[in-house]
Amino acid sequence: MTFLRELLAVIVGIFVSLFLMIMVFALIGFLMGDGDEIKVKSNSVLILKLKEEIKDYAPKSDDPFEMILDIKDGKMGLNQMINAIENAKDDDNIKGISIEALQINAGISQLQSLRDKLLEFKESGKFITAYADYYDQKNYYLSSVADSIYVNPVGGIDFKGLSVEIPYFKDFEDKYGIKMEVIRHGKYKSAVEPFLFDKMSDENREQTFSFLNSIWGELVEDIGYSINKTSDELNHVADGLLARNPELATENDMIDGSLYKDEYKNKLNNLVGIDLDKKLNLISLEDYIDSGKGRNKSTAKDRIAVIYAQGEIIYGKGNENEIGQELINKALKKARESKNVKAIVLRVNSPGGSGLSSDIMWRELELTKKEKPLVVSMGNYAASGGYYIACNADKIFAEPTTITGSIGVFGAIPNFYGLTEKIGINAEQVGTNKQSVGYSVFEPMNPEFYDVTKEGIETFYKSFVQKVADGRNMTYAQVDSIAQGRVWTGVQAKENGLVDELGSLEDAIEAAAELADLDDYRVRNYPNYKKDINDMFNNVPFVKVNKEKLLQEELGAENYKMYKNIKKISSLKGIQARIPFEMVIE
Repeated sequence: MTFLRELLAVIVGIFVSLFLMIMVFALIGFLMGDGDEIKVKSNSVLILKLKEEIKDYAPKSDDPFEMILDIKDGKMGLNQMINAIENAKDDDNIKGISIEALQINAGISQLQSLRDKLLEFKESGKFITAYADYYDQKNYYLSSVADSIYVNPVGGIDFKGLSVEIPYFKDFEDKYGIKMEVIRHGKYKSAVEPFLFDKMSDENREQTFSFLNSIWGELVEDIGYSINKTSDELNHVADGLLARNPELATENDMIDGSLYKDEYKNKLNNLVGIDLDKKLNLISLEDYIDSGKGRNKSTAKDRIAVIYAQGEIIYGKGNENEIGQELINKALKKARESKNVKAIVLRVNSPGGSGLSSDIMWRELELTKKEKPLVVSMGNYAASGGYYIACNADKIFAEPTTITGSIGVFGAIPNFYGLTEKIGINAEQVGTNKQSVGYSVFEPMNPEFYDVTKEGIETFYKSFVQKVADGRNMTYAQVDSIAQGRVWTGVQAKENGLVDELGSLEDAIEAAAELADLDDYRVRNYPNYKKDINDMFNNVPFVKVNKEKLLQEELGAENYKMYKNIKKISSLKGIQARIPFEMVIE
């Protein structure tokens, strides 16, 4: 026992020593750093590389370890990016913007909002130019706003139209005896379709083509406006892959030419008006935000609260990446009770999730609307549960490319009976009452359990439709006809009465100010994400291995996506209101 105690003491001592050494070195580095503020020099060019994940809201971390060790969380807030470009428009030190992105980790609606702000920047008379070694469609869509577009001489443009790929598992389930028991309402509710069929249903194919075509139409219209080409001309380029190399892209007026990076830098020098042998002042968008340009300064007393609901909806607390009723309702209550907050904007960017959590938030929003104007702004997604929490607002804004609607519900439960029967595993159940055993993954779903669960699904669906009908001043039949789990774009949703206006978060904030009769105000962002002591240790070296990162490296990007989706659908609890199982638009 003495030996074990001494061994344990040595191990603990080693870890404590390591930790203290890391903290000491980090503190020395922090104190020895130059500590200079980021300053925007005259004749600067703002560089947009956009390597980080773009989220609607990415507040600065309050984790002391991250601050001491200068650990970046790899995220950028769209709200700060929009503010920074707005500030750059009137900043005499910024002469123009250079878009030098490669692969942009953002949704199409986020890019559309960012692109619209860049169009406003151009109205100031300052230049925007773009360069990339290779353009994918998202990057080209954003970069097409530029006055000039250049590509590496051996690069090209992947301009071919949009597509969605959905894996189906029915044959796999039949072969191996592992399946998902599914109960749903809505012929378009395709979230669990991969577990029911071995191919896409006609209804899902219809809705998928419809919203893809609507989104593509928006992209083509925006690009065509910027590069002076018609939609027919751009579709001709896409159909023939006529931008796949610099020669074809130039010939078809998709770019202004091919250059190497050093030649492009010379172009920037000329645009700024300095000699080629002089150093060009460049500042990244990240540094520009950190210099204080990521916020709009105001001394106004009155405020508009913007509450960000981003990620899948879960039952519980929630965090920066998931929407939980605890954090959102706390933020709503705080904003509602604040004397300085005169109106509230709920920014929704969610594919949906827990039906129970959605309903709890709906109720808090209903209470909030009775006291202060409530406006909803939709981002990339505001579908199913995401639309559930949006439907009772005084006014709803969506981006033209927002994925929304999907008014439908389902339940999905794993079942291993086929597998266990094959390999000789038998589970026996004992209970005090007829229904006490309930559902077992080792037995086929019995009719009684199915009927009770189906009843819950139907009841929730009716409640969902009625809430939408009440919130949108429509009849139950009108909502039901456009519900059934059907997915719409923002443009289609406006035509169907599910949203009021097409516009950005800025537009929604302005509408909230108008409802509150405000001329001068400032924006206050919610929720506050506070980490507990366990969360704080997650980023300390040697304390916790980043399991997700290791899995991604081992499995590869595509296999990791599939792993995450199977894991996600297998862990669902309760009635779900969410959009299709996997929908990556490419």
